[in-house]
Amino acid sequence: MITGGRSIITALFLLAVRLIDPPKSGVKNSPLPFWACAIAYSLTLITFVTANKLTTSANAIMLQYGAPIWAALLGWYLLKEKPHWEHWGALVLIICGLFLFFRNSLGSGAFLGDSLAIISGVLFGAHSVLLRVMKDGNPRDALLMAHLITAIVSIPFMILYPPLLSVSTILPIIFMGVVQLGFASVFFTYGLKRISAIQAMLIATAEPVFNPVWVLIFIGEKPSVSALMGGGIIISAVVISSIIGARREALKNANV
Repeated sequence: MITGGRSIITALFLLAVRLIDPPKSGVKNSPLPFWACAIAYSLTLITFVTANKLTTSANAIMLQYGAPIWAALLGWYLLKEKPHWEHWGALVLIICGLFLFFRNSLGSGAFLGDSLAIISGVLFGAHSVLLRVMKDGNPRDALLMAHLITAIVSIPFMILYPPLLSVSTILPIIFMGVVQLGFASVFFTYGLKRISAIQAMLIATAEPVFNPVWVLIFIGEKPSVSALMGGGIIISAVVISSIIGARREALKNANV
């Protein structure tokens, strides 16, 4: 219900954005990267939610956020965007930071759940590279299609296992569909037109770091010392690698 309902809301949001900000005349997406990206992202959403059911949330998040590694390798192969030293350095620091961040929550999990989380990470990295492939087209449409596919796949399960609808269940799904995925999709596709896939994935790893921030603000639950240390390492790695990359681009443009 969560996956399907969230994707329905996100698809409606992205459709509204498309009507407000339609693609430029003559701008088209190549069919192969478009459908490959849509299917990859749809499977990312499905496998990650399934992994959360079969293993611990910490395991699922840790393993999915191996995505920058796959984005680096696929971006290097498909886009010839060779990762620079700051990308590899940031990746190592982020892995260490994630371990510290989730150290107290990591569990043995289950083989199937952990495997699905790894697959979700591969698909997540692949979808970012494919969005980058479409940087001269309209990559936002691929995400719209991904959510339509996810919603259609989820409908039979929503019929077989009808959810108990209430304000407390509907409002969070609307929020996730509009804010968590809707606005995130718009900003992510905008950014990928301007930075490499690996840098976009490195920045995306900052997402789980802000979870305890929202928990602290709304619930008052204080994060552990190791979570604060891990979050600090991740944010620092992302910021420093982004600054170094921006300066390199500025110098390259100045020398052109």
